Amino acid sequence: MSNIRITKQFSFETGHALYGYDGKCKNVHGHSYRLDVTVIGTPIADKTHVKFGMVIDFTDLKKIVKEEIVDVFDHATVFNKNTPHVELAKELADRDHNVLLVDYQPTSEMMVIDFAEKIKQRLPNNINLHSLKLQETATSFAEWFASDNG
Repeated sequence: MSNIRITKQFSFETGHALYGYDGKCKNVHGHSYRLDVTVIGTPIADKTHVKFGMVIDFTDLKKIVKEEIVDVFDHATVFNKNTPHVELAKELADRDHNVLLVDYQPTSEMMVIDFAEKIKQRLPNNINLHSLKLQETATSFAEWFASDNG
């Protein structure tokens, strides 16, 4: 049976600031992110299986990505917890803002690495994460491919 890639698209709104950056993105700002999640596997061959012919039910993939990424990052402001931005984060959190502290600079590149690790841990054993594409603006995105990451 052939390997097939399945892709599901997600969108969420997230704010961030890049501490120490030398451009406008040092300021708190937000993006309408689009995340394409592509997994690869063999369609279920058992004709008696309720999901016969599917690599993974899109609903199952949606549940994983929503719980790990979308529900966590949507309408949150992300800061690197290893920078003085923690003071700003505390101030915002004290004012009941949704703040997310991460262990990395919250660039698209670093976010997509984080997302890949979280999604991989939740996928069934017979399904592999093939790639992620995190689009920050209409013309800018970061991609993660399993083939690039051994």
